Amino acid sequence: MAKKTQSHSKTTKSTKVVYTWGDGKADGNGSMKALLGGKGANLAEMTRIGLPVPPGFTVTTEVCTYYYANKRTYPASLQAQMEAGVANMEKIMGTKFGATSGMPLLVAVRSGARDSMPGMMDTILNLGLNDQSVVALEKATNNARFAWDCYRRFIQMYGDVVLGVQKREGEDHEPFETVIEEFKHEKYDGDVEDSALTAGDQQELVKRFKALVKERTGRVFPNDPWEQLRGAAGAVFSSWMNDRAIVYRRKYNIPAEWGTAVNVQAMVFGNTGSKSGSGVAFTRNPANGVDEFYGEFLINAQGEDVVAGVRTPEPVSKLKAVMPESFAQLMKVRQTLEKHFKDVQDIEFTVQEGKLYMLQTRNGKRTAAAALKFAADMVKEKLIDWETA
Repeated sequence: MAKKTQSHSKTTKSTKVVYTWGDGKADGNGSMKALLGGKGANLAEMTRIGLPVPPGFTVTTEVCTYYYANKRTYPASLQAQMEAGVANMEKIMGTKFGATSGMPLLVAVRSGARDSMPGMMDTILNLGLNDQSVVALEKATNNARFAWDCYRRFIQMYGDVVLGVQKREGEDHEPFETVIEEFKHEKYDGDVEDSALTAGDQQELVKRFKALVKERTGRVFPNDPWEQLRGAAGAVFSSWMNDRAIVYRRKYNIPAEWGTAVNVQAMVFGNTGSKSGSGVAFTRNPANGVDEFYGEFLINAQGEDVVAGVRTPEPVSKLKAVMPESFAQLMKVRQTLEKHFKDVQDIEFTVQEGKLYMLQTRNGKRTAAAALKFAADMVKEKLIDWETA
């Protein structure tokens, strides 16, 4: 067994373990789900077909396998390849990871198994922020509320997912949410929408969140962006072996050897103001199969807000009235995706100051009735032939 592990580590040293995408070019493609996971393969594919995808890179599933075969350590070549991946993002975005002046590069870290699985690590947004880069972000955007809102969200997500600051037995609410509620009642004598909190409020919450992390973990929240990134990648790999993921794999006969990939992507921001927003949608209605763009969006929100239920999203059709140009772009993307993937797609998108970005696409789940209608309609539209249907 030990011999096998050693030989495995040798092959991984010289192997390509980081696949980048961005600016119309990608190392991988949609057929590489076993190596890049479903999310990473589709991000590469969307980039290749010219869709507006923020640049990033995928750490392959082989690194996950190596991690468990070698006492939770990484192949020697990983750090240098990740640095090259970050440099590629910096070049495309014109920003610097961990910058203390100018616009800093912030990243989103997401897990990526071949198929989406419950129990896998949730998304971490705004990674790369610290006490210095948050000031740079504030100056670069001239938007203090936005900068501190991003930092507050990052500490909350990272604290929960990577550092394990979660509700204990006997606690009814997530500890970070409790801190927010207490602060709102203290300052505003009751509940106010998160979007009503000022820059000063967010700054105060950052302080309180850091104190909570220290109290619960005994450790100071990490200030070094590279330490943050390594921690997030480790959390993705660790989530592959958590109880929920293991139970799910057993039930559906998914081999543990498959492993998960890690996707690191340059942040785009749906929370910079009224010309920005985030949404999720199906290219057709997944309940009844009707050929209509079907989903939800929120103005001035990051992606997690849409599904978190903190604010009530609007139907995506209403985007046409609020952001007509972005909506028109989205309709073009919808057409391109269906033509290319020859199936109904389930997508995530962000609009930053009127510019559309695609964050994910996958084949959409659907009811049986919808599946029949999709197939019949797509044959009619000459997207697929009868054999495929």
